[in-house]
Amino acid sequence: MRKAWIVATAAVGAGTGFVMVLVVGVYLVAGNLAGGIGGGSVGLAKGAVPAAYQSLVQKWGNLCAAINPALLAAQLYQESGFNPNAKSPAQAQGIAQFIPGTWATHGVDGDGDGVRDVWNPNDAIPSAASYDCELASYVKNAPGNPTENMLAAYNAGAYAVIKYRGVPPYAETRNYVKTITTLAKSFAAPVTRVDPSKQAAAAITYAQKKLGTPYLWGGNGTADQGGRFDCSGLTKASYDSVGVSLPRVANDQYNAGPHPKREELLPGDLVFFSDDLTNSRAIRHVGIYVGGGYMIDAPRPGAVIRFDPIDTPDYFGATRVTEDGAKALPTSV
Repeated sequence: MRKAWIVATAAVGAGTGFVMVLVVGVYLVAGNLAGGIGGGSVGLAKGAVPAAYQSLVQKWGNLCAAINPALLAAQLYQESGFNPNAKSPAQAQGIAQFIPGTWATHGVDGDGDGVRDVWNPNDAIPSAASYDCELASYVKNAPGNPTENMLAAYNAGAYAVIKYRGVPPYAETRNYVKTITTLAKSFAAPVTRVDPSKQAAAAITYAQKKLGTPYLWGGNGTADQGGRFDCSGLTKASYDSVGVSLPRVANDQYNAGPHPKREELLPGDLVFFSDDLTNSRAIRHVGIYVGGGYMIDAPRPGAVIRFDPIDTPDYFGATRVTEDGAKALPTSV
């Protein structure tokens, strides 16, 4: 759900047999790729970072060996959802959510205009990268993964990392490290085929049972709503049915896992649509891919849940949902 999505309906043989063949195919493909390796890269996935900030994230994400552009993007998304005007109850400010005391010490003049402005992404994004690298330098002699140690220092302080010779045994800190490193995968451009989703077949089965159900803006399929859905309500419910909890809106669901290329789509992948193909935050429609160039989706008011083609001019990209990826998403951005 973002806005109503209007697209010409293609005539499709929408019998359940069509979907069941695809569901079986998911298991076969998953079996064939079980030994594959999911990939990552310091390159950014298409549109994952808003175009206004992409070059900044790409440049400053390579400031030191402990970070990369995808990791920096994950931190910015986790902190503010790329909102340069974000302000928390704790007075954290801007796209990187610096508190005033930390900004006074670690803020840098990224654009060289003589002003260190926490509200200016041209300063705040370089400052976030610089702060990460400074933390990494504090804990560079600690055993273990330098990136994980840097993230642990960000959360618990460098002293704790040095004391415990790596990520300290604090549940909050270990969860933070896992969250950011997992979330980074949704911002990276994969360099190899990503692993198939284990829950894909059952998610499709749920969605296909809803074929013919009338669309409802804001619909979550509850009894008081007559079991009706909008686009992201349907995809959320489909994955909820297999124990994977997705965010409510389409543009947040995009970050629930890595992003396969169009030619690498598998049934169960979420497919996304937007009028701005440079910014995942502008995504306004989502469906669940079933194969053969088609998805099941709840398209718009006045329509019903149905099969629709995905190869339209507003096709943005796809996400292969993972359980860890969904868990890593912030509850509000």
